[in-house]
Amino acid sequence: MTKTMLTTISDIESVIGNHQAGCGPQDCSTSARVEESLSKLEQLAADLANENRCPPATPGLTLPADFKLSVVIPVFNEQATIRQVIDSVAVLPIAKEIIVVDDASTDGTRQALAECEKAAGICVIYKPQNEGKGAALRTGFRRVTGDVVVVQDADLEYDPQDILGVIRPIVAGHADVVYGSRFLNGEIGNCRGMHRFGNACLTGLSNWFTGLDITDMETCYKAFRREVLASFEIRQPRFGFEPEVTARIARRNYRLTEVPIRYSPRGYAEGKKIGIKDLISTLLCIVRYGLAD
Repeated sequence: MTKTMLTTISDIESVIGNHQAGCGPQDCSTSARVEESLSKLEQLAADLANENRCPPATPGLTLPADFKLSVVIPVFNEQATIRQVIDSVAVLPIAKEIIVVDDASTDGTRQALAECEKAAGICVIYKPQNEGKGAALRTGFRRVTGDVVVVQDADLEYDPQDILGVIRPIVAGHADVVYGSRFLNGEIGNCRGMHRFGNACLTGLSNWFTGLDITDMETCYKAFRREVLASFEIRQPRFGFEPEVTARIARRNYRLTEVPIRYSPRGYAEGKKIGIKDLISTLLCIVRYGLAD
């Protein structure tokens, strides 16, 4: 319990004690003091709830003095969540640049981004036509200037508080690429069994072609040393990005590791966009990039 919280609770107990002891009408400030103290307690309770929801992901992470992180956020029709995602990334205690690539949204996302763009450190790229996640990332990767680059989806399935944990192995010099796995911690929210089975099949097939041994090829959280991304350019415009980049990393013998992350899956009614065509495309890309660059 924080010192501030203890002090506030002590104040409340003092006020209540004085009131019960019969301070009388001469102390006209008692009511105001009670109201002020209760207001403080409500705010502290809210702060504590937020602390419990998002515990510090990487206490003691040591960074080089001139280190900078690039966070690339591809977005398409995510008006309901984009502000919260950007705000959550912006408060991370690390030097960073935030590059948002709007893939020709039509639901009001662009208006929301125009407001966010005024904030320092936010770069928004507005694409004239919708091409897909892979194409949006390709556009964003061309603009990065940070030492490490990480992908952040624009919905709330992935918690930006996990980003520091994802980049830790790269910062420590133990990896060139890090995937945040939704399956390493044994928890994946209420993700449907069919989705888990499909992901396991795709990841397993990818492992067979690449020789890797990972658990979550389809994860959003992928972090790279900037030099890794400079060694090739993404070709796949949609969700084929995932198997393509995985195969290219394996072929170049970059050091890839996984770390556990949190995940709160959403359904199609909430805006999930990947479909059966993307599944077929992913299968083809696994084979295509598993055999040749």
